[in-house]
Amino acid sequence: MFTILLLTFFCALLYYLVKITFYWQNRGVSHCGALELWKTFFKFLLQLKPECQVLVDLQNRYRDDRYVGINMFLMNIILIKDPALIKEITIKEFDSFVNHHPFLSEETEPLFGKALLLLQGDRWKGMRATLSPSFTSSKMRGMFKLFDECTEQLIEYLQEKGSSRTDVDLKDLLTRFANDIIASAAFGLSCNSFKDPENQFYLMGKEATDLSGFWKNLAFVIITLFPRIAKFLGLTFTSPRVNAFFRNLVKSTIEMREKNGIIRPDMIHLLMEARKGQLKHEIETDTKAWKVELTDDDLTAQALIFFFAGFESVSNLMCFTAHELAVNREVQTRLQEEIDNTLRQCNGTITYESLLKMKYLDMVLSETLRMWPSIALSDRICTKPYTIEPIRSGEKPILLQKGDIVGIPIFSMHRDPQFYPDPDRYDPERFNDENKSKIEPGTYIPFGIGPRSCIGNRFGLLEAKLLLFKLLQHFNIVVISQTQVPIKLKPSTFSLTVEKGFWVGLEPRSRIL
Repeated sequence: MFTILLLTFFCALLYYLVKITFYWQNRGVSHCGALELWKTFFKFLLQLKPECQVLVDLQNRYRDDRYVGINMFLMNIILIKDPALIKEITIKEFDSFVNHHPFLSEETEPLFGKALLLLQGDRWKGMRATLSPSFTSSKMRGMFKLFDECTEQLIEYLQEKGSSRTDVDLKDLLTRFANDIIASAAFGLSCNSFKDPENQFYLMGKEATDLSGFWKNLAFVIITLFPRIAKFLGLTFTSPRVNAFFRNLVKSTIEMREKNGIIRPDMIHLLMEARKGQLKHEIETDTKAWKVELTDDDLTAQALIFFFAGFESVSNLMCFTAHELAVNREVQTRLQEEIDNTLRQCNGTITYESLLKMKYLDMVLSETLRMWPSIALSDRICTKPYTIEPIRSGEKPILLQKGDIVGIPIFSMHRDPQFYPDPDRYDPERFNDENKSKIEPGTYIPFGIGPRSCIGNRFGLLEAKLLLFKLLQHFNIVVISQTQVPIKLKPSTFSLTVEKGFWVGLEPRSRIL
């Protein structure tokens, strides 16, 4: 009996592997050959090569194709390489591609599974409509003082190091800064992770966002593809301790504020207002049909995903930008000139309005996001049959069925010389007023594209802008012996991370306003 069961299992497994190997070939889609497909799969699983570089290789290998079939973590994905087709799928035909792939479910992650990023269909629409007013420009203006206080903490910490050059690991420094920003502006906590490097909020954040290593990658694959097996084995994306910490933090904060009538211009307050239905969009839209009731777990889930985005993605944006400014001193000098001019115009104190008017700062961050976007690949799930019509010689209609996964290769689109000549060169001038208008829509998508683009991009950009402003106001960022030039990406993490850290020197600068 055991032999029969074992034989049945292996036959079923063989059938499944053959089915996914030839899935796109049978659909008439350009695809990796069987050997190349499995080599690509194991590169992803074992992370022998950074995910973003695997995507660049595919972009270059199938340069003349608008799409290519690949396999990632046993999932068949049609990778869209044509910007016009990306726009069509994510904007024009959005109703057929509303959802992201639910890589985590409420079955295995009862808390995290409620986050906006993972919600599906009408639940996503309702949550998005309810939360959108929390991320408007006016709400970010209200948080500006909180951002400024945390930024001053960082500058004071660096100035206490003395008047000579200070060598720092930017990743550690700016992750702590991002932690304090999120603690203050999202959770209503006052943290100083420079004076108190072992504070509980920071330690929980480090534990929650540490997704590196083979075993964590393997656990992630099991959780993603086989949630019932993951539940049986007790595998989770975030530990019960992390979930309990954030759940108790949000619940106790809300209870304290409601009991004592405390109002603070942070994300918890905005989520509480959203729950009461007291937030309004800056532009009137018909969202009443999509309003949802927010439980404490719903609020915690949104705050938790917000923490993930801010802790890792925004700190990476600031690290990569600072590194590029150290390596490209002419860019740094020009940005410092804009900073000094802005300070003169606002009498030595930066304001929210003045910060947002800085064109060259916008150009610098836009170029960093082009070269080093926070995610290499986005996705959509086909929710109802859709046909990719042929427009080139040799193409034929491709019918996507419900459940098919569409991949949007953000990193490789940003590094394609067809859209960005000399793509590995850091050049903010790509985003000046003249050149920005020439960028083909669908080729620059650091925050995603369409209705499911990142809801918190204003928050992240404001944080990065203010940090760079204050840092370059007081310091020059210089290359030191530990600085890795050129950058080499670490293959063992899902996010973009460099092998030897972001080491730079910070030299106090003399300014004349």
